[in-house]
Amino acid sequence: MRITCIGGGPAGLYFALLMKKQNPAHRVTVLERNRAGDTFGWGVVFSDQTLAALREADPETAAEILDAFNHWDDIAVHIEGRRMVSGGHGFCGIGRKKLLNILQSRCEALGVELRYEADIPDDGAVQDADLIIAADGLNSRVRQKYAATYQPDIDLRRCRFVWLGTTKLFDAFTFDFQKTPWGWFQAHAYRFDATHSTFIVEAPEPVWQAAGLERMSKEEGIAFCERLFAEVLDGHKLISNASHLRGSAQWIRFPRVVCKTWVHRRAEDGVPVVLMGDAAHTAHFSIGSGTKLALEDAIALARDIQAAAGDLDQALAAYQASRSIEVLRIQNAARNSTEWFENVERHARLAPEQFAYSLLTRSQRISHENLRLRDKRYVEDYERWLAQRSGLDGQQAVPPMFTPFSLRGLRLKNRVVVSPMAQYSCQDGLPGDYHLMHLGARAAGGAGLVFAEMTCTSPEARITPGCPGLWNEAQTAAWKRIVDHVHAHSTAKIAMQLGHAGPKGSTRVAWEGIDQPLEQGNWPLISASPQQYLPGVSQTSRAMTREDMDRVKADFVAATRRAAAAGFDWLELHCAHGYLLSSFISPLTNRREDEYGGALENRLRYPLEVFAAMREIWPQERPMSVRISAHDWVEGGTTPEDAVQIAAAFKAAGADLIDVSSGQVSKAEKPVYGRMWQTPFSEAVRNKVSIATIAVGAISEADHVNSIIAAGRADLCAVARPHLANPAWTLSEAAKIGYLGGPGLDWPQQYISGKTQLEREFERQRAQGGGAAAAEAANKALGV
Repeated sequence: MRITCIGGGPAGLYFALLMKKQNPAHRVTVLERNRAGDTFGWGVVFSDQTLAALREADPETAAEILDAFNHWDDIAVHIEGRRMVSGGHGFCGIGRKKLLNILQSRCEALGVELRYEADIPDDGAVQDADLIIAADGLNSRVRQKYAATYQPDIDLRRCRFVWLGTTKLFDAFTFDFQKTPWGWFQAHAYRFDATHSTFIVEAPEPVWQAAGLERMSKEEGIAFCERLFAEVLDGHKLISNASHLRGSAQWIRFPRVVCKTWVHRRAEDGVPVVLMGDAAHTAHFSIGSGTKLALEDAIALARDIQAAAGDLDQALAAYQASRSIEVLRIQNAARNSTEWFENVERHARLAPEQFAYSLLTRSQRISHENLRLRDKRYVEDYERWLAQRSGLDGQQAVPPMFTPFSLRGLRLKNRVVVSPMAQYSCQDGLPGDYHLMHLGARAAGGAGLVFAEMTCTSPEARITPGCPGLWNEAQTAAWKRIVDHVHAHSTAKIAMQLGHAGPKGSTRVAWEGIDQPLEQGNWPLISASPQQYLPGVSQTSRAMTREDMDRVKADFVAATRRAAAAGFDWLELHCAHGYLLSSFISPLTNRREDEYGGALENRLRYPLEVFAAMREIWPQERPMSVRISAHDWVEGGTTPEDAVQIAAAFKAAGADLIDVSSGQVSKAEKPVYGRMWQTPFSEAVRNKVSIATIAVGAISEADHVNSIIAAGRADLCAVARPHLANPAWTLSEAAKIGYLGGPGLDWPQQYISGKTQLEREFERQRAQGGGAAAAEAANKALGV
């Protein structure tokens, strides 16, 4: 096979040597526009896991790279004069020039033809190849030429950064944060050889501009950074090796690149042109994965070609399928990390200890238990600190999910919340034995707070005929029976969530056709503006009049009185998911031209009126929260930035906590799902508005809850579907992570024998190395 690699960076060189090693008869050529030895980077970082892949692919190259590596385990975080260190992270640093020299030498030894100063504009100059690899970097000219095929999406991120070096030899991967009159600057520093360290300086673009760096020469900019980071540099100078750049041009914004397609076939000869490395994708330097991804691309394509036994089409299809998934996973982690560094000002409001923990877990690739495996002492010390901050004595290392939480006059034993989950099992809005069983079982299952499902303030406020209500005394008495049961038979607290379905009402119960209108017995719908939730299917709601607003507000007030009389510990107002109050907040559903439409301040006016009337009569010692949709996931809808303003407005009106959800406002939504996918919205609201939050969405194990609470991303975590599958989810997760007793954990006396068996099962699984069998054993022990 005739193979030409355009670009002599890590991707092109490594693929070339792997293919030549695979079959010496291959004619492999690498075209590099720079001179031999030219490079403009400093150090490259790999994890220990990446090294294992290199050893398997080509032991000879891996051995040379390992000999040149500087290895370290610690991450050090500097902020406000504090230095906090966590170990066990397993990183390796190597100079970019050294890495390229190793790959070039290995290519030459295997017979790869290397052509330097071959500055071809694109693939058009390559006419004698069966396969062309476009590894021409971030600003790929090949990708640009065939953009209609590759369909690149390039997102320029918010920070400016400069890649520098220093003779200061850091003994840990060091993050240093400096507050200035213009905002926060941060440095990422690590040693990569015997004489030098990489030193990256970064700041949000508005901060960078306000500091005047846009107008400084290169030398002035470097001097600015030396003064700013003088303490961590310890007298050492900063060095630039980008002699080709002048002034502020050395400060760039990171472009996140993702391509829909990675393979283009040339029309004139059918030769495939395949993207690799930065030409195909980028991952922010803060997770150190750019070179890793490039090398792994090369490994994957070489492997797929060998496995396809000559069927190049099959090999290329396998390459794109496998690598696009892996790259998406890394890019999701990189996005989390990037956004963390773009919002240092927000995180810096945390105590230094929590700030450091938040940084360590920012990408969600490192969780609480993973961090414990890396550095048990660090995690236990942090758990004791957090426990003390939560009101415990700090003598015991308590998993964050089992620390108490206090709001107004209420104290929850732990941070786990059973989400309000629609059950559609009422007759005329009356909760019965089913609800006693459903909520009682979950209260006994160990959660600190159990929510009743959204309960409606009038018959016309229901989503379905099966929804519960709180508009008459019979319903009040029925709810009181449930509340009394929870209080008598558990240490959990119980919350009422009040809402009005608005334009999403008068539909069938979920298992008969979710969001589908009733076949008969429909009731009229109201909303901020006329709308159909399901275009062409749902009823059309009418716009509320002032008379409607007064009546509905009175219904909410009456239901609030009944919730207090029933003894609920907590009250939540539902202003999310496209229901009535949400329809006022979202610009997608509020097209009013009166004082309740237009700007966000006006769209919030009616929901705030309702909340204020409820807060006025709800007992002062009991908390009150608001559920919001932080993101409509539709162009022109509510954004996460809007969510911060919404939360601030409710805080000013007396809300104690914001329950941060998203979506379900429009069927045109395109949410981006994943583990803990809505938690960033909670974190933004919590730390920008300084209000307690509940995080929701794909939180399914103790490790998630511990990571979220420990990092200050939320104060409570709501768990839905796992609680449907396992009412004793909290107790089960405690046993799973080996928390056998202490604050925040109490088993019903009647279930103690099950506790012992469950703990034994999990201990056995841990001794055998864990795995999926642990979950099966837990369910078996609990009878699920």
